[in-house]
Amino acid sequence: MYDLNQLANNTHKISELSRVLSYLIQDRLICDTEVTCQLFFQYVEKVNAHLDLGEQVFYKDLLTHSDQQMVNIASNFMNGTSEIKRVFKQYLRKWCNHKQTTLKIKDHAVFIQDTEEMFESVLKRIQDEHEKLYPVLRNIWGMDKAA
Repeated sequence: MYDLNQLANNTHKISELSRVLSYLIQDRLICDTEVTCQLFFQYVEKVNAHLDLGEQVFYKDLLTHSDQQMVNIASNFMNGTSEIKRVFKQYLRKWCNHKQTTLKIKDHAVFIQDTEEMFESVLKRIQDEHEKLYPVLRNIWGMDKAA
């Protein structure tokens, strides 16, 4: 069961992993290590779980709300989720081997650029949720409502 405080904790872990990975991937020799790959796939798992949770839990109350502004907020976040999932999936196909939980890095400079852009997109999304979505949900649910 999730509440908004637990969700904030999870987004903090995503942010933390992205910062650590941003540092680690700068060194080409560290990119292919087992530790980096484990951290990277933890990041992937947490981001996917976070995006799925929003779709499964948080938007339904807004989509059925009588206030059209609430419906619009949910619709905007759902559209954003679809776009991030699409870009994230494309990124993963390009750079990851899921079966072996390894990274496929042929051009390190391009990998760094693509990864930093992906991290930035996810972090911007998390920031938008904290600033725009969670306050609305707190208002609808009350501060202690669990999702």
